[in-house]
Amino acid sequence: MTALPVLHLGGLHPYEQALVVLLAFGPFLLLGAVVALQRRRDLEDSNSGER
Repeated sequence: MTALPVLHLGGLHPYEQALVVLLAFGPFLLLGAVVALQRRRDLEDSNSGER
């Protein structure tokens, strides 16, 4: 069985690096923002229901 050769195309350009970082971490940042906003809404709803 032969191993597939590792294909390396060289270093990434700065805009490509930014795109990779955005694609890698963007969904997690968006999820964190959505969770924070939903928690804030839930806290406001629970506080307004007690008054």
